[in-house]
Amino acid sequence: MKHIFKIFTVAFLAIMAVSCEKDEDQAVLNEITQAKITSSQTTLILDKNSPDDNVLNVAWSKAAFDLSVVSTQQLQFAIKGKNFVGASNIDAVDTPLEFTNKELNTIALALGATPDVATEIEIRLRTMVGQGAYYSNAITLNVTPYFLGPVYNYTDLYLIGDATAAGWTNEVTNTKFLPLQKASVAGNYSYTGYFAQGAFKIIKTPGNWDPQYGMDSPGILSTSGGSGNITVATAGYYKLTINTTALTYTLTSIPSPSTNYTSISMIGTASGDWSTDVDLQKTIFDSHIWVKKNVALNSGEFKFRANHDWGTNWGVAQEFFGVADLGGGNIPVSTAFNYDVYFNDITGEFSFIPVY
Repeated sequence: MKHIFKIFTVAFLAIMAVSCEKDEDQAVLNEITQAKITSSQTTLILDKNSPDDNVLNVAWSKAAFDLSVVSTQQLQFAIKGKNFVGASNIDAVDTPLEFTNKELNTIALALGATPDVATEIEIRLRTMVGQGAYYSNAITLNVTPYFLGPVYNYTDLYLIGDATAAGWTNEVTNTKFLPLQKASVAGNYSYTGYFAQGAFKIIKTPGNWDPQYGMDSPGILSTSGGSGNITVATAGYYKLTINTTALTYTLTSIPSPSTNYTSISMIGTASGDWSTDVDLQKTIFDSHIWVKKNVALNSGEFKFRANHDWGTNWGVAQEFFGVADLGGGNIPVSTAFNYDVYFNDITGEFSFIPVY
């Protein structure tokens, strides 16, 4: 029995000796040259109108080690001061890496940068060898990102006053503002619908009185804060036209509409699919104006239709606003985003305005 115990003891000591020898033989990897990165520029105001233009090149020289190793590299982007916590990691295979407006904008927003505000973003190269990480110098970019959304180069105007749906409550939280219809000629607007007895003005931004358009004299507009209200002596249906360049307006009485619809909906790939109706809400103020606020639209196409039936449908191949024709073409939506949608069943006029 003692003999067997001695054999096990000798075997155990031999294993321990071999194990110790293996530990002593393990190589220690040393970085002899730190990786270095450079950038083509350090101040970038990103341009949403040129999303595919290259705006930044990041080049690097790899780290060198005292042993032959297999390594992988990533560029790390992070808000300056966060010690690269929550960094965005981009595989770095070939130097230099090029970044477009859109790519860099996506990175900046994902990191928490605020659109239209300059933000300091640090970049470094991380080299991975097995489980070990080695880092280059860090450089700082001053990046001003843009808001991701459709390119919308139009100015909207809204009705305000007790003759209109919004009343005189000029607050952002007032959801009853109705926009005027834009035209292909800048500065020309119109609105066809019901006006109550009372008065109104026209503003650019709900919640803000500057700028505003009121009456200087009959038919003449003024942008002065002291401008008068445009009066509506008798409730009824009217067509309002204004020209913000010439500062003129007309308000003409029209016959009351004779056709009433139970529902107006959007249907198509932009609002879902060609089998599903997305209903707009009929306004209480005017049963011929239909609204859907803050609705998510896809990149695609849609039409308006009445009573969930193709017998009466409207469309036109024009984005953002227009006059949809009965049985007309599909309305395109180029950018998936949230929009406020308005439809006038008297005229076929529509608008879908991005909610930024």
